[in-house]
Amino acid sequence: MANAVPIPPPGFDDLTPEEKVRYVAALWERIVADQDRLPISEAQRALIRQRLAAHEADPSAARPWSEVRREIERAILDRRPR
Repeated sequence: MANAVPIPPPGFDDLTPEEKVRYVAALWERIVADQDRLPISEAQRALIRQRLAAHEADPSAARPWSEVRREIERAILDRRPR
């Protein structure tokens, strides 16, 4: 890595857990914006083929992302201290 960044970056440990998640999500968004340049291993390709075949064999087993996301968000909110 030409310009190595300390891990975690300065100030990261001072963030709240929610701020840390937002920070990591923002980093991830920057990575996927350039996803065409991300390397994919043969093992990852095989897993994609396997999951696609499973979906094609039983498309009714799939759930919409919006439903899964709502479920995850509810679970996160349920774990928050009140």
